[in-house]
Amino acid sequence: MKRRILLVDDELAILLTLRAILEMNGFEVDTAASAREAQNKLKSGVYEMVITDIRMETENSGYDVIHAAHQQPYNPATALLTAYPLLGNEWKAKGAQSLLVKPLNTDELLRQLEALLIMHQDQKMLAQKSAARKRPLSDSSSVQRPAAAKRAE
Repeated sequence: MKRRILLVDDELAILLTLRAILEMNGFEVDTAASAREAQNKLKSGVYEMVITDIRMETENSGYDVIHAAHQQPYNPATALLTAYPLLGNEWKAKGAQSLLVKPLNTDELLRQLEALLIMHQDQKMLAQKSAARKRPLSDSSSVQRPAAAKRAE
């Protein structure tokens, strides 16, 4: 099964080029040309990863996409795409897991995306294990006792 990515950028040339590269490398890619369109697609689809440009309708539209992605129950990995890498660590504080700088070398892009998907999957598994440990055991009165224990009574 192909891994689904939502790719968001208001520059058509970048959107089409990245889509072609990702599809040639085994990803299923859905695109959005604005933060609003991306938010609608996040609600109606399921994605393993969201890659979004930062500057679209506004200077920080990409952060709106990242926020919307984190609201989804399927919890996709998130990456910001920018031609302006002088963001310090602001992008991490706003919820992105990776920063991709335009222009992108294809091999480096694919390496970064694979690393992000692996790291994100590991984090999801750890969170699930932690949640399972915190769940209370079921009511002991409803637990079936072995037949030997019943005979001993």
